[in-house]
Order: sequence, then C-alpha cells, then structure tokens
Amino acid sequence: MKKLPILLLILCCTSLIACSKGSQINGHTTRTAFRSVKALKNRLSPEARIEFEVSFWTLRDSIKNEKEFLNTVDGKKPEEIIELGKELYQQRKNAGFAGYEKYANWDEMIAQFSKERIDQDSHKGKNKADPKDRANGVLYKL
Repeated sequence: MKKLPILLLILCCTSLIACSKGSQINGHTTRTAFRSVKALKNRLSPEARIEFEVSFWTLRDSIKNEKEFLNTVDGKKPEEIIELGKELYQQRKNAGFAGYEKYANWDEMIAQFSKERIDQDSHKGKNKADPKDRANGVLYKL
C-alpha cells in the first residue's frame, strides 16, 4: 500500500514533464520532428499555420544536413520557427534567390500562399464527392 502513493507521484511528475514540451518541436529524429510539427500546426490559427509551415519547410530546404536541421528545430516553438523563416527569407531575398523576386516582403509572400491555399481548398470541395453520396448513387455497370 505504501508503494501506491509513490507510484502515483512518479506518474504525475512524468506526465507533467511530458506535457510541458507540448508546444515545442521534438527534434530527436526526423519522424518525431514531423509528428510534432503536424500536432503543432493543428493548434495554430490558419494565418499562423501557413507562416509556420512555410518557415519550417524553408528551413528544411536550406539545411541539407539532417542532424544540423534537427538541432536547429529541436525545442523551438512555432513563433521561433517563424522568426527563423523570416530571417532566412530576408537572407535569400538579399542574395537574389529565384522565386523571391516577385514578393516585396515576407507578409506579401504569406498572403499569396494563403490565397493559394484557399483556392486549393475550394477546388477540393468541388471535385471530391462525399463517399457517402457515392455509396447512395444510382449508377449501374451494365
């Protein structure tokens, strides 16, 4: 009986420790990094989500060494990743990186990506029929 309170205390402490890093990227492996990015982006507002995704994938594109990339993103919050993405955007813009010349600044690029995302989502809804509707359809294969 004396072991039960100690066990419960240990379980509570470990769960609190595990929950405290829920707003950070776990960069121990590529798989855990991608999993934590997926969970983090689902908690963000749509505007911040696009900024976060663009920043993360821009960082991934710029840092080819996997270990260096994981060290860069490990323990970072979405706001920190966005700041790193903005800095990288400015560096690439100043260096004349292809594709960045059509945007005046970071906000304009994010606004364009947001518009493209909205367009993609609206096209998905028109082209993709609900699976329930297909099951109730009256199409005969003769």
